[in-house]
Amino acid sequence: MTDLAPFDLDGAVAVVTGAGSGIGRAVAQELAARGSRVLVTDIDEARAATVAAEITDGGGAAVGQRLDVAVFDDFVAARDRCLDEFGAVDVVMNNVGVMAAGRPEVLSADDWQRILDLNVLGIVRSNEVFLPLLMEQRRGHIVNTGSTAGLINYAYDRIPYAASKAAVIMLSETLFLYLRPYGVGVSCLCPAGVSTNIVEQIRFVGEQLPMRAPEYPVVDADVVGVRVADAIEQRAFLVLTVDEVRDELRRKGDDRDAYLLEREARMHPAGDAP
Repeated sequence: MTDLAPFDLDGAVAVVTGAGSGIGRAVAQELAARGSRVLVTDIDEARAATVAAEITDGGGAAVGQRLDVAVFDDFVAARDRCLDEFGAVDVVMNNVGVMAAGRPEVLSADDWQRILDLNVLGIVRSNEVFLPLLMEQRRGHIVNTGSTAGLINYAYDRIPYAASKAAVIMLSETLFLYLRPYGVGVSCLCPAGVSTNIVEQIRFVGEQLPMRAPEYPVVDADVVGVRVADAIEQRAFLVLTVDEVRDELRRKGDDRDAYLLEREARMHPAGDAP
């Protein structure tokens, strides 16, 4: 087993995607508060610039840059900007997520393709650009944002999103195993209810069904920022926003058939088709 030393965020250089709002913004601000220099990226360049300004106004070091995770060259530009501005890249957080909502039979292959392209292949593009650098310097940390939707079952109308996040979790687990001998740690953030603007990213297909959410408390994004920064420093893998999810994962692992029947009864208490 490869033992990684705790990661010192003071003086580190971090790239955060989707950092113009919500979880990404909170993580960028928390990393900066712990002494990291941050490249704040977002598809909305104005939002990225605003968050970078918030950090610098508070005495931290940050610059903003537009980054569309569907565009490989945007990752290259982010890496080069980070090296030019700060001289290094130590932490990469892949935090972009979009979703489509609708019945499984009406969500098309095109709907699936967009979600997989951004939620999964966005991380693949990031890996292609940043992993060689981190592996060569034999130091660094990666954070990928999954979701409790990729761990537990609470909705049937956002299957592409849940499947993409399950893929992110497996991708992250495998990277965790692969990268540790290179001195690179991996964390996977699996948020449940968090106060963010993700509703802006939902595309509704067909009838708009009532939105089901995890049966857990909603937490502020600032809480998530602290948990992510703690996980990086401690080299921890799984980052949850509410600890109760661990108990549900244990129930699911003990008897998956019974767990699925229990979830089905919650989704359809009258026993009728939705």
